[in-house]
Amino acid sequence: MAKKNDTTFFENKLLDFVTAKDPLLEMLQWVMDKFMEIEVAHKTGAQKGIHCQTRTGYRSGYRIRRFDTRLGTVYLSVPKIRQGGYIPFFVTEKKRSEQALIQVVQECWLNGVSTRKIENIAKGLGIESLSASEVSEINHGLDQMVDEFRSRKLDAEYPVIWVDALYEKIRDNHRIVNKAVMVIKAINLEGQQEILAVEPMENESEETYSALFRKLQERGLEKVWLCVSDAHKGLQAAIRKTLHGTSWQRCKVHFMRNILAHVPQKDKEKVAAKLKLIWKAPDEKSARTMKAVFCQEYEKLFPKAVECLEEGFEDSIQFYAFEELDSRKISSTNTRERLNREIRRRSSVVGIFPSTDSYIRLITSYLLEYSDDWQTERCYMNAGSIKLQKEILFNVA
Repeated sequence: MAKKNDTTFFENKLLDFVTAKDPLLEMLQWVMDKFMEIEVAHKTGAQKGIHCQTRTGYRSGYRIRRFDTRLGTVYLSVPKIRQGGYIPFFVTEKKRSEQALIQVVQECWLNGVSTRKIENIAKGLGIESLSASEVSEINHGLDQMVDEFRSRKLDAEYPVIWVDALYEKIRDNHRIVNKAVMVIKAINLEGQQEILAVEPMENESEETYSALFRKLQERGLEKVWLCVSDAHKGLQAAIRKTLHGTSWQRCKVHFMRNILAHVPQKDKEKVAAKLKLIWKAPDEKSARTMKAVFCQEYEKLFPKAVECLEEGFEDSIQFYAFEELDSRKISSTNTRERLNREIRRRSSVVGIFPSTDSYIRLITSYLLEYSDDWQTERCYMNAGSIKLQKEILFNVA
């Protein structure tokens, strides 16, 4: 047994540091690892692997996070906590000047400013020590983070995913074209929001959607309960072909717009109010009753609108089969629309993107920020409700 004042461990550790390629950086990483373990143990109420009554939370593996310091770059294995999330205190307390510098450089890079011009901008801010090679290194780090985020391992099962495309003007072979970038948002079994995919698509077809879903499966995805999106025949076909056992919910908001397109402007407000009552119904049976009332009232006045409702109604009420989940969140793509508006607010300053890669880099960088925030915010959906819904759907305890 070691004596109380035995320093053998630290002496050996010091020897390890001295013989490392970069002793100070190696020492810094070791200290940060220890800090994280202590902080997470305090946050969960127990040491790793210890069963005790004081435990208030549970770990959920690790995530790799790049962390730039004045000594160099380290890659942290940050512990994940199932509920509430965790960001190390030394990451959130990182010097503001250092954060600001990196942000300025990366914002310039995202907006297509050259390395040499970024160096000149830095000098204009009073930062004389920033060289072109350091700018390139920072930007390379950004590209690496983007690539790692887009190719990271996924959970096997997600209760709900929302699928929608963003369109931007992008230069392609000396032409300016509108290109689609598909963004897939999800909730995991703990009720937290995630971005699963940021993928450019030449067009929205069954083939491109199928390829997108296969990429997710290659990254670990096995099961999705419900997919929420606008009506697109290629997407529906791809779900049937690749996401076996997944229900499809047609976005009720887009569906209402499709129906109201067959109603004269002067009558839209009144008809819309009646339409909303269908999807506000407390259960599927009531929704069917409200739909029958609507059709009876308007089949002669607006036959095309009624025909449209009849055609897409079944796909628009799939959310009722998931009665334990929040119907307001899973019956439409509103959660994606809000995200789209925020992305467009930021991308609008660019105007025309010089390449598809530059656009992917930009929106993925913003989505990385949201992902970090989501890990520390309240869960988007109640984990207990998700667990109960899983038991109902699949007869599992």
